[in-house]
Amino acid sequence: MTRLPVHKLMVGLLAWTSLVSADPAQVDDFHWTGVERIIAIGDLHGDYENYLATLRAAGLINRRDRWSGGATHLVQTGDIPDRGPDTQRIMEHLDGLVRAARRKGGAVHRLIGNHEAMNVYGDLRYVSPGEYEAFVDRNSSKLRDRYFEVVMRDLQQRDPEAFANLPENYRVQWDQEHPLGWVEHRQAWDPRWNPEGEFAKRALGLKVAVQINDLLFVHGGISHRYCRNSLASLTEEVVGHLREFNPADTGPLEDEFGPLWYRGLSGHPPEATEEVVQAILDHHGARHIVVGHTPTSGVIWPRYDARVIQIDTGIAAAYGGYVAYLEVTPEGLFAGYPGGRVPLPGTDDERIAYLQKVIALAPDNPHLQQRLARLQAPAVESGADGESVPDAESAATETSAAAVGAPASVTESEQPTCGIYE
Repeated sequence: MTRLPVHKLMVGLLAWTSLVSADPAQVDDFHWTGVERIIAIGDLHGDYENYLATLRAAGLINRRDRWSGGATHLVQTGDIPDRGPDTQRIMEHLDGLVRAARRKGGAVHRLIGNHEAMNVYGDLRYVSPGEYEAFVDRNSSKLRDRYFEVVMRDLQQRDPEAFANLPENYRVQWDQEHPLGWVEHRQAWDPRWNPEGEFAKRALGLKVAVQINDLLFVHGGISHRYCRNSLASLTEEVVGHLREFNPADTGPLEDEFGPLWYRGLSGHPPEATEEVVQAILDHHGARHIVVGHTPTSGVIWPRYDARVIQIDTGIAAAYGGYVAYLEVTPEGLFAGYPGGRVPLPGTDDERIAYLQKVIALAPDNPHLQQRLARLQAPAVESGADGESVPDAESAATETSAAAVGAPASVTESEQPTCGIYE
């Protein structure tokens, strides 16, 4: 008897379920079908007030900041920490929404982004001083002193010469690199410090990607190198490397083509080809890939005729404070803004008219005007969809630690259309 591959069976099951039942159904830990309303929001980066503002604009919380979304499924595509001070408040509020939504027949799906992963394995380049301050209590100074003593004792034993040559003001320098709250931050985030750390347990319990109806949700994107991976295997690989972090073998954690860092679906070179995008969708039986990670400076942005949808609008103040969300209903796909809701265009040719409507809702956002000008008169060095380099100036400088100083990556065209990471 011929057996179908597992992913083909899953695609068939999803299609069958959507036909026989309009009620929401969880197929497995990574797939849901029959969901009537989906709200997806992008990177939050420690901005609690704009996080709440986004949920209010989408009608998911009431004036008391409690769940009012009924059976809606909320997807947050990762990057809650860093750049802002309120990571802890956002996480705790989302914990409450998970329970409240479940009681009403809805769900909250939290995905892991590159910044959650970085906090777990100790890449703290983007941690806001306010995040350390959130951990400070009356014992923080003593705790830091004890940790400094341990570090000095270890250095003296391992390298007496280096210890003897420390500058007189070394403690001052060290304190600047380890502000009050730093030790507590590591105890909360790093399972090597504390296997029961609160934030570490949260991060290790997140998924890399989920599929709801015919939409795939992932933080950075799915590249040709991960095209044939199941959603379960993506999470297994990322979480497995986080649990047993090895700087010499970080696997997908710092891979520029991995699901946490990949920007090729969002216009950054090397851009994904049409063939790769379609191969990913075909493999998963989906119609759209929804991604965060690459800021758009204020607009929910479709690419590849809406087969890819960018939702990192820069909600956090660090990226401009542009509140927006993606809404999916039986009537179609919509971009939600504080000033109103706009249908998402189904083809790239319709994006100029769409962007003009968004600009009417936010006339003071110069990035939208710049994007419109590029679409109307594409630059010579433009992307595959007629756009020049995206607005995300800051995103262009944020790279994984493994990519710093690395040789130029090969182009998409030099790779198989649909490979698998093993």
